[in-house]
Amino acid sequence: MFDTKPLLVKIPFPPVRRDSLKTLQLNLGYRCNLSCMHCHVNAGPTRYESMERDILELVLQLVIKLNIETLDLTGGAPELNPHFRWLVGAATELGVSIIDRCNLTILNEPEQENLAEFLAYHGVTIVASLPCYQEQNVTKQRGKKVFGSSIKALLLLNSLGYGKDDNRILNLVYNPTGEYLPASQQELQAAYKRELKKNYGVIFNNLFSLANMPIKRYGGYLLATDKFTSYMQLLKGAHQENNLHTVMCRSLLSIDYRGFVYDCDFNQMLGLPLGASTRNVHLRDVLEAAEFEDPLIGRAVRVAGHCYGCTAGQGSSCGGALNS
Repeated sequence: MFDTKPLLVKIPFPPVRRDSLKTLQLNLGYRCNLSCMHCHVNAGPTRYESMERDILELVLQLVIKLNIETLDLTGGAPELNPHFRWLVGAATELGVSIIDRCNLTILNEPEQENLAEFLAYHGVTIVASLPCYQEQNVTKQRGKKVFGSSIKALLLLNSLGYGKDDNRILNLVYNPTGEYLPASQQELQAAYKRELKKNYGVIFNNLFSLANMPIKRYGGYLLATDKFTSYMQLLKGAHQENNLHTVMCRSLLSIDYRGFVYDCDFNQMLGLPLGASTRNVHLRDVLEAAEFEDPLIGRAVRVAGHCYGCTAGQGSSCGGALNS
């Protein structure tokens, strides 16, 4: 596997400092039922890493100490973590908003028959990857039969009130199939809503458009095809200074399956320690420092070349475009 990390850490990026912490993004493990080309986690069916119950209990302690508003659950397929349902139930009791970053096809897996009903019952917000509303483009990026399974899952979610009820939010995620930036998020959303409703009867709330990050599986593809340099030039050339004020790393903390913390999920995948730290920082360290207040506010974010993926053009974050 080609590794872009040595190249990315040499590319300077403007400084970013943290604001108050509102969201904990938990990578519950790298196991997934898919192996998508654009995956920045290298997730797949052969991965085994999974966040254990004791780490999840530390997460809930931090939620209580700092009045965290949102738990953002990702993976892999986060639902494959054996403690996923326990975590959702426990966090919901604390009044925390839950986001499940769902690949949709997991809802159709043999051992997940009632997963959609579980998510609906707890009012979990679903952020679902659907890189295009055209089958051929999804097949190119995610494999055969994925599009049909995704549509089946979307119709199931619609039947449970997702996309219709105020407490059952269904957001979709678009990312390009090539080495270019996403088109206007507003225009893409209009096209997605029109085509999915017309062709399949699917409805949803919002579309988030994300740029592909030049790391892990996608970064390896760029290096293998000699497109890394040109893609980085594209990202740097489209950098918008105003996007620095709203990048997700200012209010989010990423936690890996072992309990180590990072400024964002991308830094986690690159193994870049939190802020100015020279060693990996564990959740226990943050908990100890959080006795009375947010211990990270005002601190520098660890930045490198891949950060241009978040500030290029309309911007890109886990919540979609930054200036759409």
